[in-house]
Amino acid sequence: MSSSVPADMINLRLILVSGKTKEFLFSPSDSASDIEKHVYDNWPTDWEEEQVSSPNILRLIYQGRFLHGNVTLGALKLPFGKTTVMHLVARETLSEPNSQGHRNREKTGESNCCVIL
Repeated sequence: MSSSVPADMINLRLILVSGKTKEFLFSPSDSASDIEKHVYDNWPTDWEEEQVSSPNILRLIYQGRFLHGNVTLGALKLPFGKTTVMHLVARETLSEPNSQGHRNREKTGESNCCVIL
């Protein structure tokens, strides 16, 4: 797909749920929110059927985790000059990075354990 990626840039290959892909070049200082807005503003013509109403509902998934808006590509330690694959989905909200439920279980000593006899 891409012949060469500049040594100071990160090439993202974004995959939609439909399986369609498109590549975009970004700087390591670009955040997930910057990327979502850029993709929305430059929506590929062959993704027309998946067009969303707002960049605010686009979410990036990297290594199985949703990226929160302020995380940068540099913070993820993505390799410069290479292609990294991420998924792009439409989703209204994200859970908080540190789940209160998990913290509360630690404080109360509550456990989710099952014993099969």
